[in-house]
Amino acid sequence: MKRGALAALALALLAAGTPHAQPAAVQRQVLQRSAGPGEAQEVLLVKVEIAPGASTGRHSHPGVETGYVVEGEVVMEVEGEAPRRLAPGDSYLIPAGRVHDVRAVGDRPARALATFVVERGKPLAIPAAP
Repeated sequence: MKRGALAALALALLAAGTPHAQPAAVQRQVLQRSAGPGEAQEVLLVKVEIAPGASTGRHSHPGVETGYVVEGEVVMEVEGEAPRRLAPGDSYLIPAGRVHDVRAVGDRPARALATFVVERGKPLAIPAAP
């Protein structure tokens, strides 16, 4: 799988509270939160759903995001890479601090499971300029 490919799908992506107003068409649910590999880190497992045609908006994370597309299709745009279309079964990794956007395509919602290893106490998602 190509490095830096997609965020959540992250679609990826959400926060210890939601650092910026997420579009209503993007739903994020933290399923698990645990201590990270370092004292200043935490690991979040997040279920992400993006409505057909909706987008997460350009943003970055204070850590790595990796995930797996469960349902639907998305186009992920990661700064410095060509846009990539992801379908069920595809996985992705977005390096820490890399600006990205994810848009659901087709007539079905896109769903993904995303894991974040981020700095504790910082907003999960940081909005980026358009």
